[in-house]
Amino acid sequence: MRKILITNDDGIEADGIKRLAKAALKFGEVWVVAPESQRSAASHSITLHKPIDVYPYDMGSREPDEVLNDAMLSGMLHAYSCSGTPGDCVRVGSLNVMPEKPDVVLSGINYGYNACSDIQYSATAGAAFEGTFQGHLSIALSEGASQCHEVTDAYLDEILSTLLEKEHVKGQIYNVNFPQCKLSDCKGILWDRPVSEGMFFRDTYNKMEDLENGGVRLMVEGHYNEDAEDGTDFRAIVDGYVSVGVVNNIGY
Repeated sequence: MRKILITNDDGIEADGIKRLAKAALKFGEVWVVAPESQRSAASHSITLHKPIDVYPYDMGSREPDEVLNDAMLSGMLHAYSCSGTPGDCVRVGSLNVMPEKPDVVLSGINYGYNACSDIQYSATAGAAFEGTFQGHLSIALSEGASQCHEVTDAYLDEILSTLLEKEHVKGQIYNVNFPQCKLSDCKGILWDRPVSEGMFFRDTYNKMEDLENGGVRLMVEGHYNEDAEDGTDFRAIVDGYVSVGVVNNIGY
C-alpha cells in the first residue's frame, strides 16, 4: 500500500491540509506531520539549534469530520503536530515518525498561490523540496487565497491520480496551482508549465514609526500584479487554468 506523507505551511489546523488528507486517503495510507501554527514564507529552512516537539493530533474530532475520524480509527490516517518548519516536518516525518519511508510527499493545499518567483520564499515548495532531497516523489499544491474551492475540488483527484504514478527525479518537484475562479470559469488543466520570472506581488516597505537610536520600523505591502509571460505557470493561473509544472531545486 502506498505510504503518503503530508505537510503544509499554514499549520495543521488549516482547512487545506484536511481537504488534501481526505483526497489522499483514496490513494493510500496517510501520515500528516504539519506545523503547529502558521509558517508561511519559511522557504526550505530547518531547525538546527533547538529541539523539535512532535505531538499526536486528532484530525477527526477537533472540527468533527466523519471521513477523517473513521480513517484515524481504522489506522489509515495518522496525524502529528510539529513545532518546527515545514521542512522539519518532512524530515522528522520520514526519518522518525513513520515506521517506513513514504512513497510520496504532498505539501499543501496552500492558501495562496505558489508560482513564479514566489516559489523561492514558499515553505509549501520548501517542504516538497525536502521531500525530493530525502528521495521521495514530492508534490506541492496551492490555490488562490479565497474561500472558493470549486476548481480544486473538481480537479484534485485527477491530478493526484496522474502525478502519483510519476517516477521520482532527484531534485525535482511537481508544482500545482488551482485558480481561485468558479468552476464554470475554469478552462481546464495546463501541464508542463515552466516557472515565470515574474511575481504576483511587487513589494514595497512602508515606514510604520521611528524607533530609538535611529531605528525605523517597516512593514511590507504587496501590490498585486498580473503581468505574466505567455506559456508560464503565472499566465496559466491568471487566465483561469490549473497550472501543473516541474520545478528544480538549486543545483539541478
